[in-house]
Amino acid sequence: MRTHVVDHPLVAHKLTTLRDERTDSPTFRRLADELVTLLAYEATRDVRIDEVDIRTPVTETKGVRLSHPRPLVVPIIRAGLGMLEGMVRLLPTAEVGFLGMIRDEETLQASTYANRMPDDLSGRQVYVLDPMLATGGTLVAGIKELIDRGADDVTALCLLAAPEGVAVMERELAGTPVTVVTASVDSCLNDQGFIVPGLGDAGDRMYGTAG
Repeated sequence: MRTHVVDHPLVAHKLTTLRDERTDSPTFRRLADELVTLLAYEATRDVRIDEVDIRTPVTETKGVRLSHPRPLVVPIIRAGLGMLEGMVRLLPTAEVGFLGMIRDEETLQASTYANRMPDDLSGRQVYVLDPMLATGGTLVAGIKELIDRGADDVTALCLLAAPEGVAVMERELAGTPVTVVTASVDSCLNDQGFIVPGLGDAGDRMYGTAG
């Protein structure tokens, strides 16, 4: 497994505002969307392409197009939905699947409650969207399901990561073709499993709470 922290002033600038507790939900959603597009630019450096012949208004030349099968983008519901538009803006021809994961707040273990993906992902590059790599349980469970379906190249895009979560991913997914792309690896997790300094609960910050 490989971890790539995107070191760019615009990434740091947007992340700072996302961290600020005074940032309201509409602003948070907009900035998360913009940040995901910046992360996606880095995450897709190794997207598979084929060479093609084309003709410009001047002459014939060669170019590239995305290979088939097209990449698959999989947001983890619910907070991952807030990252989807920023990702498909860069990959408009990608297919989209959905994975519903829930974490038990006492055991911190993740389980799948819904999925909408092809049964066979053989030869597919998959981009998983999950804003917070905290304990790592949710991403590990989701990525293992993708690999079990045949995915041979998985990249997880996370706004933030904790070193504990990265360590779990490295242990549980050792030897697998997985990359994590994130804006920051923060200091640690607190006793409640939140990233510190973090930005709080990404889903609540994006959508508010309903009770």
